[in-house]
Amino acid sequence: MRLYAFVFLLSVLLPLNESLLGGLKFHGGEKPIDQRTSYNVFGANSVSFSNKFDIEFNISLYPTTKIGYIIRIKNKKSNRIYNLHYDAQGDDYKFEFNEEGKDNLINASFDRKELINLHWFKMKLSFDLVNDSINLTIHNRKFEIGNVDLPNTYYPIVLFGKSDYIIDVPSFAIKELSIGNDEKYIFPLKESEGSIVYDKKGKAIGKVINPEWLINDSYHWRYKTSFKSKSVAGTNYNPRKKEFYYFNDDSIYIYNVRSGETEVKVFDKICPVKLILGTNFIDVKNDKLYSYEVYYEGPYDGSTVASLDLNTYKWTPETYEQLPTQLHHHGSFFDPDKKQYTIFGGFGSMHYSKNFVTYDIENKEWKTRNRFSGDFLSPRYFSSVGYLKEKNSVYIFGGMGNESGQQTVGRRYYYDLYKVDLNTNKITKCWQIPWNKDNVVPVRGMIVLNDSCFYTLCYPEHFSNSYLKLYRFSLIDGSNDVLGDSIPIHSDKITTNANLYYDDQLNNLYATVQEFDDDIASDLKIYSLAFPPITADEIKSYSKRGMNTAAIWIIILAGTSILGIVYLVYRKLRQHREASEAELAILHDDGKAKTITKPNSIYLFGDFMVRNRNNKDITYMFSAKLKQVFCLILQYSAEGGITSRRLSNILWPDRPAGNVKNSRGVTINNLRKALGELDGIELSYEKGCFKIVQTNEFYCDYIRCLELISDHDFEESREELIEIITRGKFLKLSDHELYDSFKEKMEQKLEPILLLEIEKSFHAKAYQTTIDLAEALFGIDPLNDTVLSYQIKAMQRLKMTDEATIKYQAFVIEYKNIMGTDFPHSLRSLS
Repeated sequence: MRLYAFVFLLSVLLPLNESLLGGLKFHGGEKPIDQRTSYNVFGANSVSFSNKFDIEFNISLYPTTKIGYIIRIKNKKSNRIYNLHYDAQGDDYKFEFNEEGKDNLINASFDRKELINLHWFKMKLSFDLVNDSINLTIHNRKFEIGNVDLPNTYYPIVLFGKSDYIIDVPSFAIKELSIGNDEKYIFPLKESEGSIVYDKKGKAIGKVINPEWLINDSYHWRYKTSFKSKSVAGTNYNPRKKEFYYFNDDSIYIYNVRSGETEVKVFDKICPVKLILGTNFIDVKNDKLYSYEVYYEGPYDGSTVASLDLNTYKWTPETYEQLPTQLHHHGSFFDPDKKQYTIFGGFGSMHYSKNFVTYDIENKEWKTRNRFSGDFLSPRYFSSVGYLKEKNSVYIFGGMGNESGQQTVGRRYYYDLYKVDLNTNKITKCWQIPWNKDNVVPVRGMIVLNDSCFYTLCYPEHFSNSYLKLYRFSLIDGSNDVLGDSIPIHSDKITTNANLYYDDQLNNLYATVQEFDDDIASDLKIYSLAFPPITADEIKSYSKRGMNTAAIWIIILAGTSILGIVYLVYRKLRQHREASEAELAILHDDGKAKTITKPNSIYLFGDFMVRNRNNKDITYMFSAKLKQVFCLILQYSAEGGITSRRLSNILWPDRPAGNVKNSRGVTINNLRKALGELDGIELSYEKGCFKIVQTNEFYCDYIRCLELISDHDFEESREELIEIITRGKFLKLSDHELYDSFKEKMEQKLEPILLLEIEKSFHAKAYQTTIDLAEALFGIDPLNDTVLSYQIKAMQRLKMTDEATIKYQAFVIEYKNIMGTDFPHSLRSLS
């Protein structure tokens, strides 16, 4: 076995920096009472401590629910109970340690700024049974109460979250829990599933109800949010403010990763730079975002670099200078001390670039950096670039290009790493590794935390639909691991891009995927992954915490062998993948359906979207609550409307009547204001009921869909129906339970019709339509093997062999997760 393979195997099996991994997240007041988290640390086990004992853990506070009880400590031998209450609703974080039902013992108050950006911090309760005192330590501050009359021996029952009649629970997480004195019970809280909690030795001790195991966040990329822009837009992340920015020429979306809240700012004056690619960088120290374009085709005398003040959201033109050519997919890095932003490589005018070009913020000019010595770095684009400040060095990985820089010569994929010492301007080739998998390119962003490894996302850009995967590469020899699961990406256009960011305070990686259909309009999706990320084998090992180590090793090694066999079979399947463009053109029909947006329209299939009378996207005017109210009223409008009482009971079930009336009035007024931007629709209140009244000027894909499927002979309207349902799942991103009945009724009407249509499309050889209909049906029934068979066959008819294999593997995994058994059909049997 080669050294590389041996190192790779070791990197999978050897433990990670475990202190950063895992944890148990508690669902609080944001969930119904029976879905809130409850953790009994010792379960049915009885423990006791003499003289003293400590309860110590790391805690993370989430903004979802900001008030409630974190922990309660009972004593089996007495009725005395202690609890810790938390309240962050005001300007400060307040912690109150109480003797339950009797007295407040300790008050601890923290300035919000002190804790808000600490993803994890220490919390410790110390019971001195000899001196009758209790200490509470939070972060780096200590609080004490004496004369509490403690017993010499304590029989603790330790409860986190919901317990007994205590139902007020905040949103928080804990990890690395230890309880005891010289004899400690240690609970790493690194389970990945189930309700049994194991101690450090692998013994089942406690029980948790409604857990969310955070180890999964180190493997599964979590979808956070998405945005749309009908004009060219750019995106970036500000680690100081914990904000993502998605801006176009007239407005900016600001998404806070801590709070999950989004706000929209409309610029007083539009961006001075005419956006072509939306390229930009952030000067975090000075709270400025710089938008830049390096080149324009044809005459252009406007600004090419402009800065946006991230406090006032006002633009300032910086320079009008252009570079000689466009540079698609260049790499970049920013030196905050020198206030210089440097780009490397790129593609334009039939050439690949190898130049380093620096923009100086203070001098407001671009300059090409010359006089590099050392190894030859060939012209390329699609490279990943990272800056290591401690070494004042830049690392450049991979990409595509050739030694001449001429596109007509042809391109090659690079799997190499170069180090550029900015102190000496010397270029050193660190390594070049063989690559026996599908060719991939990295994203622009590279995360270099030290001089041992770097992280980047890679994907096969030559497929229309593929997946981003996170890689960790050694800076020493290029050995690498694939970490986490994958992120889908649609990359038909050269402007499509993805990027990777790291927040060292929140210990999170963030990925952005910006997809273009026409080089102008784009969709942005944001995902997160807890750091450090882990491999597929590692996530499996964390689900086996109750097993002994030898059993885990056997399973991992057996799994590795099976993966090797699967890979060989998969490779065999790929050998005849390539088909000629002419043949593909004959077999392939129109491709992915595109929705042509209309003025005065509301779309409920796929991403929720609203277009006003000028066909401008005004989705931002519909908050989560407004969407809920609109959908409820729309759902009941066919039945004559929904009463104000029923509407209130659904949306504000636990509020006093007076508060509900005020909230309902404000919400209804806001909905009327938003709908006032459209013609042909109004919110009516008649006979005690709210309902939606519309004319032919207004269009809603949901209403049109109902009209189409109510006509059983819709041969002439088939394409229109397919266009509607292939836009995406009905109420795709609306997961609140109040949408459930709305979704269920729609899906019950659609499913039998779509099953008939998928069969018709396949026999008519409209294979792309078959694939699109299958995706729509999987949104209704994800385990329908008949639908899978049609989709696999359609993909194979279109020579989409790789996509068919990937789809089958994803289905098999989903089937096992839901059913608990293996899928009984092979890929060949479905073909």
